[in-house]
Amino acid sequence: MQLHFIAIGGSAMHSLALEMMQLGHRVTGSDDAIYEPSKSKLLKAGLLPETFGWFPEKISKTIDVVVLGMHAKEDNPELLKAQELDLKIQSYPEFLASLTKNKTRVVIAGSHGKTTITSMILHALNYHEIEADYMVGAPVSENSKTLSLSETPDFVLLEGDEYLSSAIDLRPKFLWYSPEIALISGIAWDHINVFPTFENYVAQFEEFINSIEAGGVLVFNEDDEVLKKLVESNTHPIKKIGYRTPTHFTEEGITYLETEEGSLPLMIFGKHNLLNLAGAQWIAQLMGLDSSDFYEAMPSFKGASKRLELLAKGENSFLFKDFAHAPSKVKATCLAVKDQFSSKKITICLELHTYSSLDPEFINQYAQTLEAADEVLVFYDPEALKIKNRSAIPPESIQEAFVHSTLNVFTHAAKLNTVLLERTYSDEVLVMMSSGNFGGMDWKALQEQFR
Repeated sequence: MQLHFIAIGGSAMHSLALEMMQLGHRVTGSDDAIYEPSKSKLLKAGLLPETFGWFPEKISKTIDVVVLGMHAKEDNPELLKAQELDLKIQSYPEFLASLTKNKTRVVIAGSHGKTTITSMILHALNYHEIEADYMVGAPVSENSKTLSLSETPDFVLLEGDEYLSSAIDLRPKFLWYSPEIALISGIAWDHINVFPTFENYVAQFEEFINSIEAGGVLVFNEDDEVLKKLVESNTHPIKKIGYRTPTHFTEEGITYLETEEGSLPLMIFGKHNLLNLAGAQWIAQLMGLDSSDFYEAMPSFKGASKRLELLAKGENSFLFKDFAHAPSKVKATCLAVKDQFSSKKITICLELHTYSSLDPEFINQYAQTLEAADEVLVFYDPEALKIKNRSAIPPESIQEAFVHSTLNVFTHAAKLNTVLLERTYSDEVLVMMSSGNFGGMDWKALQEQFR
């Protein structure tokens, strides 16, 4: 096929473009800005646009499918030209669904934990040399891909996102996949710019449950009361399997999972990750991997990239980086770190980066999410607010919203960088939480403070 990717630089879009090229398809693409690591990967493959911007002249009748990324707006010049020529235009999830229609689709959904659960399953499958196609939000290891498609595997494992498919396709991405096997990790209001009420947000997950193939299986987190109620009230003819936090204990800084075959030491920690593991075990079993084989693989699972990732370790101090940004994720990470390192000072540095976190009304959802931390630093970039057409949030409003006595607010990346680099970290855990990059944090220098 001849494929053209509008907004080829996105994390998911560039991976799909590279995979299509490897499978022998002819690929072109455009974007108005492309950042690392997408930029280097596209350059190496010869797919990096020579000039950034949108060029309608790239669109012609020879193109079989135009793949439209979420970053592209409704009035994108290339999209308008494709519509004028009546070309087939598909969002990322629609295109992916068409590619995998003959496989058994397994979809991992939920407000939190999707990437970690998907990564756990992939790690267990890889450990036992079992092939499966997949799409995951972050690499399982530094050298792994986020997308793999081929003809051989019977299963395709997909991370299912509830966000919109594209500017002209306002359905949640996960509604395209019609899975035979699905998991929902939990429901906590997110994406307020798209789902203005909690009820509207929950309704998307009800639609997802109804999209599961009749006779299929839904695995769900029974510890989440909202989700439990939603699943139990749903009458769609599917099998429902609930899971809860498994029995575990912590000893000398290591979390052990109690199994029928004995206590299993893990490299991950926190109740939320133990819940993720319990859900992953069920999905792996439904994909043909028995529980003992799954547990055998888990002690070597380090976690998905940027998900409570250990960046540096000193004699008695630790530096973690976490993708957490939604209130439920922030709270889960904070509690996990406090439980694991109860005798140390816990410092949380959180960047408010998303549409939701920068909304003056939604920000109240963060109340007491960081109460387990000894010190809290909150950063947001006023320029990011301008880009999102939002007014500046007064620091005192942030302090009131979080309800934390030691919270300090930073609006200049350079000042935050200086404060963090001038500190001496002793008997302390610093967790950097964001879906962004703290305005260009000097990660190398920060890591050196812990060595």
